[in-house]
Amino acid sequence: MSGETRQPAAMAATQGTPTAAMIKALGLVSAICGLIIVGAYQSTFDAVAANKRIATERAVFKVIPAARSIAEFVALPTGTVEKLGAGGTANSANNAVPGAIRFFAAYDEGGQLAGIAAEGAAKGYADTVRIMFGYSPACQCVVGIGVVSMRETPGIGDKIITDKAFLANFTALDTRLNADLGALAHEVKAVKHGAKTQPWQVDAIAGATITSRAVGKAINDSAQLLLPRLVPNIDKLGKS
Repeated sequence: MSGETRQPAAMAATQGTPTAAMIKALGLVSAICGLIIVGAYQSTFDAVAANKRIATERAVFKVIPAARSIAEFVALPTGTVEKLGAGGTANSANNAVPGAIRFFAAYDEGGQLAGIAAEGAAKGYADTVRIMFGYSPACQCVVGIGVVSMRETPGIGDKIITDKAFLANFTALDTRLNADLGALAHEVKAVKHGAKTQPWQVDAIAGATITSRAVGKAINDSAQLLLPRLVPNIDKLGKS
């Protein structure tokens, strides 16, 4: 063969594989994976949404123990409140309005307003702490809290849901508005354990001060936005 070197057929085929073919193969695999992910998301979306709704409703009933039924409302930046869902005057788009605040009106067995429940969130030690708090128009105070989600240190930060002394802060936490109803009369704020002297202060858990502060800030920030819109319109919540 006059010095000519022949390569094995398999090696020649490998070296001759076009780059375009490899790209097409990778593209096909990516497309299939994408379809699987999208399909899985769409098939579980309704179930996830339903579970989230159930968890939210349970949190509302927890922070307003006298509640027997609830209705969802939204407080708009215009200072008005509107009911969402069946029989409501607002539609789901109102919930997406910048500055709109969702809250729940809770009603007792007689259909009378038993309280208000709203969410709040603030940065904790490990991640954002999301809570639900109950508000009583009668005392203008927070009457209970529940954790919606958190990732705080087990045995330390998660004491906010088990520590009885800490939870006692929220049996009548003062959230009155000032004279012009434009903001809270006093900022809700966590203080060092044992240093609480005012009804609007939160006595922090020793060793979990950061998480305790997150709870206080979550309530304060949410109440500062919601209550100036809610209180003047409390009569509009009516009966269930």
